[in-house]
Amino acid sequence: MINIRELELVIADQAEELELKSRHYYCKRYEEELIDLDSPQAQVVIGVRRCGKSTLCYTALRNAGVKFAYVNFDDEKLAIVNADDLNSILEVLYKIYGQFTHLFLDEVQNVEGWHLFVNRLLRRDMRILITGSNAKLLSGELSTHLTGRHHVINLFPLSFSEFCDCTGVEISGTTTEKLALRRKAFDDYMKQGGFPELMKVKSHRDYINDLTGNILQRDIEQRFSIRHKMAFENLAQHLMNEAPTLLQYCALSDSLGLGSPHTAQKYVGYINQAYLLLTLHKYSPKSRQRLVGDKAYCVDVAFMDKRYDAFSGDNFGWRLETIVFLELKRRCLREGLDLYYLSDSRSECDFIVCSGNRAVAAFQVSFDISAAKTRQREINGLLMAARTARCNNLTLITDYEYEDIEVGGKKIKIRPAYEWVLAKSW
Repeated sequence: MINIRELELVIADQAEELELKSRHYYCKRYEEELIDLDSPQAQVVIGVRRCGKSTLCYTALRNAGVKFAYVNFDDEKLAIVNADDLNSILEVLYKIYGQFTHLFLDEVQNVEGWHLFVNRLLRRDMRILITGSNAKLLSGELSTHLTGRHHVINLFPLSFSEFCDCTGVEISGTTTEKLALRRKAFDDYMKQGGFPELMKVKSHRDYINDLTGNILQRDIEQRFSIRHKMAFENLAQHLMNEAPTLLQYCALSDSLGLGSPHTAQKYVGYINQAYLLLTLHKYSPKSRQRLVGDKAYCVDVAFMDKRYDAFSGDNFGWRLETIVFLELKRRCLREGLDLYYLSDSRSECDFIVCSGNRAVAAFQVSFDISAAKTRQREINGLLMAARTARCNNLTLITDYEYEDIEVGGKKIKIRPAYEWVLAKSW
């Protein structure tokens, strides 16, 4: 059991830290609109470490003007807290904050048995906000113990429009100056990524390397009792170097000495659950064929080259594809759509957006299509998608070109990435 006096000091310190947030400006994030502070359901924000989950919840609570209390379980001083301590924490929260209607529990999955405590508070009509950095532990316990009593909100690092908001760049306006500044901001975004704190620190490499280590060691190795830590970390680093990449578990097992393809698949699952990597299924009209041949993407381009010993470098093609993937992922989550890639023996289409079994849009991504061979290859991928998925909404996203063309009776939109990521429509 944790000492009450020590608990009071920790939570009082956290309250002061939270108060400091009120002095700063935070950009508007779309996901704030998804948080329903009047709902009897727990509002659960899940995403990779440091993507802005705590700030999102704080701004939603502050803007609503409700009385709330806060405790962050991702604090080394609370590492020994268990389910038996949660009532003591609630008592201390009332002592520090007084009466409150909303309770904000940050990184609550660090406390085993947390769901029982939350369920009890929900039955007492407390409004609960929860954040977490692990998909399986949260979603598994939520679905088992809070069935019908939770609303999940996925959060990624900043989108380009949010990045522009944070850096003071206008996303509208068509003057030469505004267009140029937007184009420059996108170049910066493609190199830096969307982690909010990267705008405030000098050494991006140190920041991302420390973040990677925390995710691998604290969120995965400790939580899942990984025995072969070196082999596991080598796998994670390799996949981040190669992403976007097709997941071939036999090859990964052989090259990294993991023992078996099953071990490789299990380790990738852990990495995916911690949101370090996101996987993309292959499109097929048959459900079972969508479960094989996954591709892996980093959750932010910063993971591709800001780590120590990373060597993906300035591969703008991979970086642009990752940014488009993340933007499509955000849009699909908002609109209840699914995202896939499509390939056959001759060509590949980077992304297919589906509503159920109906293809809504197809996207191809290429940083530079100035070479005739490259341009034709990307167009062929879209034409294959039109045939296979019966999709006529075809877009080729590139660095700077803007054009509408017709090939083989199919209309194709060619759009510059910095413009497309700000567009509202497919």
